[in-house]
Parts: sequence; structure tokens; C-alpha cells
Amino acid sequence: MLLAAGLGARMRPLTAETAKPLLRLAGQTLLDHALDRLAAAGVARVVVNGHWQAERVRAHLAARHSGPETVFRHESELLDTGGAVRAALAEGLLGGDVAAGAPFFIVNGDAFWLDGPRPALARLAEAWADPEIDALLLCHRTYQVAAEVGAGDFLLDPWGRPRRRGAREIAPYVFAGVQLASPRLFAEGGQDLPAAFSMNRLWDRAMAGDRARALVHDGLWFHLSTPADLADARIALRHPAIGATR
Repeated sequence: MLLAAGLGARMRPLTAETAKPLLRLAGQTLLDHALDRLAAAGVARVVVNGHWQAERVRAHLAARHSGPETVFRHESELLDTGGAVRAALAEGLLGGDVAAGAPFFIVNGDAFWLDGPRPALARLAEAWADPEIDALLLCHRTYQVAAEVGAGDFLLDPWGRPRRRGAREIAPYVFAGVQLASPRLFAEGGQDLPAAFSMNRLWDRAMAGDRARALVHDGLWFHLSTPADLADARIALRHPAIGATR
């Protein structure tokens, strides 16, 4: 599933009349970059949700001439990340039996990354080895992100178990907007939540039950929250030393 329904408020005025995933970087929209990555990973079908400027997103998907197949799901009211995925699962758009289905990718509509030696999506798929795991998050090193990401999101132990940073802690990793998730994550953790809720609430439950893992991205990742972030990314991608870290 590709999440493209957000308002993109921090990216205003660039998103005043278009959805954030339709902004262009390196010759393509962010939406197309993500769909192309999923197609290259062997994903045949992607559910794309939309709310803000939903018809623009729908029209853009209809105009694509390459895979994967896309199914557009309009959200009349924003469901946030977790609610959007749960709704798509409930409608059977992401497979059959919610409790027993295979894991699937969830990609943020503004996620943009450059692969390292091996594609990040392939690395995630190969790392999904434990049938008891409900979520596998792609993370990136906080210090390698040029944009403002605060004090980071997660700390990881040697086995890839994530935990939230505590008071007065600096977390060395940030979530990179890409994950593999089991439908069980939503079946077992989402019934008592409201219609609209963040994936963070399900991750916290998975971490508390030792059913979450994280994989560190070995390429580059760009945090695209503001117009300045997008401008900096465009400059960085033209730099001959793009692989250098700060």
C-alpha cells in the first residue's frame, strides 16, 4: 500500500493545489518513484489512497503506462496511516484472510531513497524471517539526514529490536517511511482503536510484545517535509559526491 492521502501542510505553498506525492524530484513525481521501486521489487498490485487533491492523484495513476497495477481508494475523511491500511485490509484490497495473510509493503507517499549495494525493498523481504514478527521497519541513521529530524525515532539492539527514545536520549535512527507489515498487526491490535489512527500505535504494541524489528538502510534517504527540504534534495542529487556523508 502506498499512502498518498495526507494534507502536506508543512510543504505549503507547494501543496496548495496538488498532493505532496505529486511533487517532482529527480525528473519524476515522488509517487512514481515509489511505484517504480515497488514494481522493480516484484510487487504486482498497489493500493494507493487519496484525500487531499484526490482526483489529481487518481488521474496521475490512470496516466501511468507501466506497472504495477494500482487500485485507488478515496478517503472522504482522513484515516491517518494506520486507519488507512486497516480500512483497505477490511475491504479485501490487500489480500484475503486478514489474520493469516502474507506481509505486504507499506510506503509513505513522500518516501524517497537511493538504494545501497542491494535494493532496500529486497533487503526487507529477505529479512522477514521470523513468522512471529508483525512489523519490519526501514530506518536510516539520524546523523546522515541533512533535514531537521529532531532527536531521532528509535534505538536498536544488536538483533534489530527497536525501542523508542527515552527522556534526554538521542535516537540514532529515524523511520524511513517504508515497512513490511503482517495483516496480523491490524487484526490483533486495531479493533479497539478509532477509525483514524497512526501506525505508531500499532508499532508500540508490536514492540511491547517483541514482535517488531528494524533494518538499517544502507543507501541514502531524504526527509521531505518542507519546501526547503525538497530544494536541498534537488541540489544534493546533482552533486557529484552524492554518496558522501556529512
